[in-house]
Amino acid sequence: MSDMQINRLLAEMRALAAQAGVRPDEGQDAQAAAGADFGALLKASIDQVNGVQQNADKLAQSFEAGAPGADLGEVMVALQKADISFKAMTEVRNRLVNAYQEIMNMPV
Repeated sequence: MSDMQINRLLAEMRALAAQAGVRPDEGQDAQAAAGADFGALLKASIDQVNGVQQNADKLAQSFEAGAPGADLGEVMVALQKADISFKAMTEVRNRLVNAYQEIMNMPV
């Protein structure tokens, strides 16, 4: 995943946090605000990926059942979005784990 894609993903995560109404108080300690923001941002991102996957699954099931108005193109796009969002979330998780491991390996 390139730096540009990661920056775009982080921008989307920030936008989700803003939509969820997560805003640090200006008087708070910067570190505490960042921690609260990160947790809410991560949860909002995971919830969004889950929603995209559930929507794709619902569209695929309606297409398989032969529901009127179920478009194959729409189903394929939804499945690709779900796949890409899951891969992006997995990549973010992997980078967070690597960063945690590097921090834990630092001498005190």
